[in-house]
Amino acid sequence: MRLYDCDHCGQPVHFDNRFCVSCGHRLAFVPERLAMHALREDEDGTWHLVAAPAYKVRFCANAAMDICNWTVAEEDPHAYCSSCRHNRLVPDTSTEAGLTQWRRIGQAQRHLFYSLLRWNLPRADREEDPQGGLVFDFLVDEIGADGAVIPARTGHENGVIAIRAAEADDLTREEVRVSMKEPYRTLLGHFRHEIGHYIWNRLVLDADRLEPFRLAFGDEREDYGAALRRHYENGPPANWQENCISAYASAHPWEDFAECFAHYVHIVDTLETARSYGMAIEPRGHEDLAAVVVFNPYAARDAEQLVAAWIPFSLALNGIHRSMGVPDFYPFILTPTVVAKLEFIHALIRAGSR
Repeated sequence: MRLYDCDHCGQPVHFDNRFCVSCGHRLAFVPERLAMHALREDEDGTWHLVAAPAYKVRFCANAAMDICNWTVAEEDPHAYCSSCRHNRLVPDTSTEAGLTQWRRIGQAQRHLFYSLLRWNLPRADREEDPQGGLVFDFLVDEIGADGAVIPARTGHENGVIAIRAAEADDLTREEVRVSMKEPYRTLLGHFRHEIGHYIWNRLVLDADRLEPFRLAFGDEREDYGAALRRHYENGPPANWQENCISAYASAHPWEDFAECFAHYVHIVDTLETARSYGMAIEPRGHEDLAAVVVFNPYAARDAEQLVAAWIPFSLALNGIHRSMGVPDFYPFILTPTVVAKLEFIHALIRAGSR
């Protein structure tokens, strides 16, 4: 994620900022420009960009509840921004708990859409594609007859991405992470994994790239339900780390792809952050671990270029986390087989960018 500057005073501003802490100007992310901008309100109640007074915008309808800080172009008929307009079922905003969940979910969702916009990947909504357009349902847990909580399920089917709203609560998500023996579990990770399934539909299945996909990930025609049951009952294969980025990725080729897609986005977006802050890794006596991000990760020439920069940064950040007594920042291993899968995804994204 880039670091931005206030158009009015030059103060550094971040992707989620609403106001400039220096000059007080209202801030918003303008998706058509892929940038944060300072805004000024006109006498008629409309808004324009300080840096481009002729460019008129209005705030996403979700800004009224401080859920979204994105704008909609003046001529756009939609009330919601290009991220929020994909939502169908949302948490109950009449309760403080629901509103808090919605704000956290929306923050992660906009971070996802930043990457989709940077690559200009397919993201048709249900108006544009009634059968397979991208839509989000943020589901609440149910209570059984015996009073037990029945957790909502996170998943994807034909363009519909379901996210368990309760995972916006840190305690719930951490309990699930520990019970599932997962080293990493975040809202943003859920979004990036599930969008991977949607991207598979658009850029592999619809684009007739099944044969190269099978060479990289395996045959997706394996019974999916049976594969998941086997995974949950028996666990991953003993050698799963040689071929997969995570234990869950070993369950089925579809999950392997979605996990690798999520990690590709993790790597690219984090390296862009490192580049934006001018970070460099230069450990004395370990010159082979030196790294500086001097390229645009969203336009990397190949996955190898990303991985060469990523490994030193992730090792350094893991060390910093251990020094603070918290879990590793990136508890995963990028084997040659996994890098080859990331290379497939890199080529897929390059081909699918419209």
